[in-house]
Amino acid sequence: MTGNPVAIMEDSLTGLVRGGLIAAALSLTVSACTKSVSMAGTWDATVEVAGVSVPFRFEIADHDGSLEGWFFDGDLKVRSTEGHASGRSLVLTFAQLATRLEASQQPDGSLAGKYDRGARPAPYPFHARRHETSAQPGEAAPTISGVWTIPTKSSKGEQAWRFIVRQSGDGQVSGAILRVDGDTGTLTGRYANGKFVLSHFSGARPLLLEVTPAQDGSLILVQNGKTTLTAVRVEDALAKGLPEPTDPSRHTTMKDGAPFGFNFPDLSGRVVSQADPRFEGKVIVVNVTGSWCPNCHDEAPFLVELYRRYRSLGLEVVALSFEEADQLRNPTRLKAFLTQYGIEYTVLLAGLPEEVSAKIPQAVNLNAFPTTFFLGRDGRVRRVQAGFASPASGDFYTKGKTDIVAFVEALLAEPQPHPAD
Repeated sequence: MTGNPVAIMEDSLTGLVRGGLIAAALSLTVSACTKSVSMAGTWDATVEVAGVSVPFRFEIADHDGSLEGWFFDGDLKVRSTEGHASGRSLVLTFAQLATRLEASQQPDGSLAGKYDRGARPAPYPFHARRHETSAQPGEAAPTISGVWTIPTKSSKGEQAWRFIVRQSGDGQVSGAILRVDGDTGTLTGRYANGKFVLSHFSGARPLLLEVTPAQDGSLILVQNGKTTLTAVRVEDALAKGLPEPTDPSRHTTMKDGAPFGFNFPDLSGRVVSQADPRFEGKVIVVNVTGSWCPNCHDEAPFLVELYRRYRSLGLEVVALSFEEADQLRNPTRLKAFLTQYGIEYTVLLAGLPEEVSAKIPQAVNLNAFPTTFFLGRDGRVRRVQAGFASPASGDFYTKGKTDIVAFVEALLAEPQPHPAD
């Protein structure tokens, strides 16, 4: 070796320092790329459904690395049952819906991914950006609040629906379309460029509704960019002799006055029948339902409340759950549904949704989920109620619950039948 030993040593030290700095920089870069980025907060999100972008609000909370997310149905939250993040990616599971949201944070801070619907085909593409409150005042909007009639012909035999609208002074609007089986969930939006644009997505029933006021006072409704409907004020519909919406208490009837029968297994495989001693002389609410059915999710909290309030007075609630084939084999979604709502009443696995008429042959025109049968103490059907109006339907929800409670109380007040009856 030749040259100045001190210079050689200095060059070596300089190389080591440079190498160490480069290694440290690389380490920091890798760490930055893999480090979890907080995705907590409020997001303005969309799902793509058949080429239509449906907007909705979504929130994420970070509990020390364990994520929780929720959709909104008006003021109600539809919460995830499990969630986690890894680097810039997240996975949120909604077991009560048998769905999963997978997304990753993009370089611009947005989220992109998919909403996987389990056994259902074609997951929804998902995108979201951080929520930003608009400082601009909304446009002056025409008044459309109130109840409207939508003439239509549905597969369930209906000739009209209701459109229920609530409106604030800043152009904000909310409401729902109410059918015989239930409603759309809470539609929310605002007025801009000559029309109201409302939407709903709470993990299910995605809907984009564009509402344009017409010169004749009617409303032109376009659903998901395709189906066009017309809504008219209720008083105008009556004046024109248009058909009224179907009465949910008259939609489904019974073939005869014979006692209502059911004979299905519970989730443990034990067969439960209306002839079991536990039901003798009691008022029974038999609920045709399914954990796949959004309107059944709407109804469940009410049935839980009804059962807890009146079971000590002789009320039984029996849910006949009609599920898809994979859920009948392994009812994970149904079990999560029971946990979600704290259901304590009897739940039986009744069959596939398309088998409902065959499995309940006493009923006529049984084509709405949910449908609820009210049995007196003698086991005979005293009333059949199709569908369930959720809180999105406003007064129809409140009045509907009040009416059912009064009817159940009247049944409970009736005397026990005589054994010879």
